[in-house]
Amino acid sequence: MEAKTYPLQEILKPERRYIIPTFQRDYEWTLDGQWKLLFEDLESTAEKLVDARTSQSETSVVLKNKEQNVTPHFLGAIVCASLPFATGGVALRSVIDGQQRLTTIQLLVRGLLDVLQETESDRRKSVRRMLFNPEDVVDSPEEVHKLWPRRRDREVWPTAMADVVPAYAGSKDHLYLQARRYFAEAVRESARNDAGDLESERLQALADALSSLFKLVVIDLEDNDDAQVIFEVLNGRQTPLAAIDLVKNLLFLRGELGDEDVDRLYDTYWAGFDDEWWKAVVGRGHAARGRRDVLLSVWLTGVSGEEANVSHLYREAREYLNGPGAPDTEHVLRELSGYAKAYRAIYGAEAVDPRLRTSYDRLNTFEITTAVPLLAWLRITSLDVISLEDEVRAVRAVESWAMRRSYVGWQTRGYGTHLARVLRSAKKAASRGENVADAVIDALQDGALAWPSDGEVREAFRSRPFYSAVAQYRIRALFQAIDDQLRSEDPHEPPATIGFDGLQIEHVLPRSWMAHWPLTGVDGGPVVADAQDAASVQRVLERRQALDRLGNLTLVTQAFNLDVSNLGWSAKRPEFAKQGALVINKGIAAVDDWTEAEIDARCVFLAAVATRVWPDPVALGGKARAHSATASNQRTTAVVGSVGTGSDGPVPGQPVGSVAPLVTALETVGMALADADAPWPGWGVVVKCIGGSAYLNRTNVEVRSDQPGQVSTWAAGGLGEERGSYLRITLL
Repeated sequence: MEAKTYPLQEILKPERRYIIPTFQRDYEWTLDGQWKLLFEDLESTAEKLVDARTSQSETSVVLKNKEQNVTPHFLGAIVCASLPFATGGVALRSVIDGQQRLTTIQLLVRGLLDVLQETESDRRKSVRRMLFNPEDVVDSPEEVHKLWPRRRDREVWPTAMADVVPAYAGSKDHLYLQARRYFAEAVRESARNDAGDLESERLQALADALSSLFKLVVIDLEDNDDAQVIFEVLNGRQTPLAAIDLVKNLLFLRGELGDEDVDRLYDTYWAGFDDEWWKAVVGRGHAARGRRDVLLSVWLTGVSGEEANVSHLYREAREYLNGPGAPDTEHVLRELSGYAKAYRAIYGAEAVDPRLRTSYDRLNTFEITTAVPLLAWLRITSLDVISLEDEVRAVRAVESWAMRRSYVGWQTRGYGTHLARVLRSAKKAASRGENVADAVIDALQDGALAWPSDGEVREAFRSRPFYSAVAQYRIRALFQAIDDQLRSEDPHEPPATIGFDGLQIEHVLPRSWMAHWPLTGVDGGPVVADAQDAASVQRVLERRQALDRLGNLTLVTQAFNLDVSNLGWSAKRPEFAKQGALVINKGIAAVDDWTEAEIDARCVFLAAVATRVWPDPVALGGKARAHSATASNQRTTAVVGSVGTGSDGPVPGQPVGSVAPLVTALETVGMALADADAPWPGWGVVVKCIGGSAYLNRTNVEVRSDQPGQVSTWAAGGLGEERGSYLRITLL
């Protein structure tokens, strides 16, 4: 590496062209950021030169010495690498670093030249040679320019450099034109005397200071120099580049130094990244970063099968690109382009199969970004390896695994590592000619981050305080998914477009329940909310726990009269009857009363639909895997019969068609229906029994006895779970 300091005229006047490589970023210097400061430096240096020249008592020799003693101004450094050029042609230099600085210097020269030409200054020809090569040494129009910008700016650059002053349009102009206009106006203002005239001496001083006293350190790279390392070190002192910019620099520099057609590579694979969509910042807080950096992480994880470290993206990319057996530049660019197309599809910027769109949108709503590398790999993998149907199955598996874990309330820590492991399993299956979707489904069940079972989903829906534990947008997303599922299963339900994001979450049994929702104790008497006896305290606790469970929550449209929110069931029931636009609400108004029993039954119903929205591994065609049961699933239950788990089972608001499970459950506690031949009257109706009453929902029977203490005796005998005034017998 050779580094020397030169005045600008020695850098720009020789017959030479400085090429800004395609890999460089956009021109970004501005008036307040750099232009104004640069011109102030020029003006200050020129002022010193004027002072030296206007000394009245000095001889010409002394004046010449004083001019030479004017302190030059150092502009910093540029890094250049020689490029091949034809014998006898104009020498070529690739600008590895310093393109913002060198471009701005050219625009400053152009602005100064505008004023010199207006005033026919004797310096105009000399200054013009800093912009243009002689026409007799060039073979094409662009070769006349000393500097040739990156490809995106090559259409506007000739206008920015032309002797004809452009028709300026203010802030709408390209930055090149804005800079030229600013520098020309700044030169005029600096050279104007008190009478408003331009002084030729001051213009000459500005021209001479720029040519001779503005100096640059030029670093010319030799063949064995690591241009990219130098680029990184120098840019560490400037505004940091994004990781994707550094990778772009590395890729296109490799291509340029390898005599590849970088313009073709850029047009084919990279031009799309200049779109504003890719420059947007996504994510929140510490996770916020540009889309292109996110894509870089997705690509690195996808190609390596290891979770990329977002804090060291460039380092990891460089290790991959410079490692043994590293792919060539075009191969990498093709890969990145493929992942970019998949990324756009995942985030809704490209059309995909509607089933994939639904899964993508749900995962995006929950910001499960760690799934994107796997989803992108599935998207770009050839149809010969994974069919569309299998891709849909694999993506639905990822969605089901993530959604179930979210609503059950299990941790998200470790998702990136787990899903990278799933990705490796999928890639291994592809290399062996095995079914990729099956591999994804199986791998999702491996490790510590289990796939919740139907039972675990059901238990979470019955016991978890959704309103206080789950973000409201996720509750809306859950109800939307359930509503869509119910609508799709019922041929009598017409399609509907509902803006779920604008719907309000409503407690059916309100949080302020004391005034209009009487609570009954074990003895059938009323329970006061602030009662101190153990039985009353337990009943109040049960009610308060039921309030925020999913079965007591729903969404309501603007047709719902919010004035009745805290009123009793007789006032709220008619309002829910008006909510027919939402299928999730149709069963609510169908019941005569709304108590903890109805809440629990609806929890179970909603869980059953949710497990159809997000099927378990077996339903998706995979193999069942056992995993550690949670404490809530280790409870002893009575096997008293069976009820179907599909959509043909009991549904709130609809008849179940058979009382057989109820009869079987009653037999375990020595009870029977008062009318053994009676048909099932419908969901939510208490059935009279000999010696008590019972209620059947999809997964359990709740039995009450007229004999005091009987429920406790049944529970002590292991026949079910005591729940205040009733015994819950779980159906398996």
